[in-house]
Amino acid sequence: MTAITAEELNTLKGVGKISGEAMLYTADLVKPGAKLLDVANAAEKFLKDKGFGCAFPINLSVNEQAAHYTPTVDDEKVFTANDLVKVDFGAEKNGLLGDGAITVDLSGKHKKMIDAAEKALDSAISTVKHGISVCDIGKAIAETIESAGFAPVKNLGGHGVETHDLHAGLFIPNYDNGDFTVLEEGMVVAIEPFLTNGKGMVTDSSLCEIYSYVEEAQVRSAEARKLLQHIVEHNSEEPFAVRWFTNLIDSRFRLYAAFSELLKSGAIEPHPTLVEISGGLVSQAEAQLVVTKEGCEVITRAVRK
Repeated sequence: MTAITAEELNTLKGVGKISGEAMLYTADLVKPGAKLLDVANAAEKFLKDKGFGCAFPINLSVNEQAAHYTPTVDDEKVFTANDLVKVDFGAEKNGLLGDGAITVDLSGKHKKMIDAAEKALDSAISTVKHGISVCDIGKAIAETIESAGFAPVKNLGGHGVETHDLHAGLFIPNYDNGDFTVLEEGMVVAIEPFLTNGKGMVTDSSLCEIYSYVEEAQVRSAEARKLLQHIVEHNSEEPFAVRWFTNLIDSRFRLYAAFSELLKSGAIEPHPTLVEISGGLVSQAEAQLVVTKEGCEVITRAVRK
């Protein structure tokens, strides 16, 4: 991974600030009876109105869903009074990406899970500095989570962040995985403890509404060609949601058929919704940092009062 420049850092600070504001704005919209689609559209419009792009489609993952759920084009689902909601979101400016997450408990029953995730994030942040190994960060996260009576999710974790690359360079585990890769001064990283009252592993579900562009490919249908051309011209850098293209192809059936064709051709890759394998509830906290010689500078973080 390359170190961030002073000019990039200045821009990234603005990206991080608005990313935090967007998460808090969204969290206030997450209420029983609110439609997920309405909340997602409002959150993404919030960034657009502020002059920023989306680093990725907003994730509104509920209960056993750990990550990557974003509403479908005609999603009728509403939040319920029993939901534990992960709001994972970030802004984009000039290819510089924000990333962060908070968990909203609509039941009022899972404060301990939310507090454990935030405390695990605090523990991780306190360890970050030039030369620290990623497994030592994971160890600090796991110790905090396990002391609260929960299990860290072992196949999810933090990551490096570079220009137009949200998951760059390295993986930062939520437990001691024996990886002695070290962080270096100037790296931008996202640390995201995931914990559960389940078994501590996630798997792909059959749901997928988020994709990324891979490469040009030969496709047969007119809708798929039209969709691919638009993606190449406007969405080739960051991940995108199917619902972002309803103005391009107004038929739900033809839109999803075009996405299926692009997927089969290798032009795009999927990011399916991830679910806890035993159906356990999942809580998440995430912050984005710049590594310094003696510690780190927090770029993106949202904490509800």
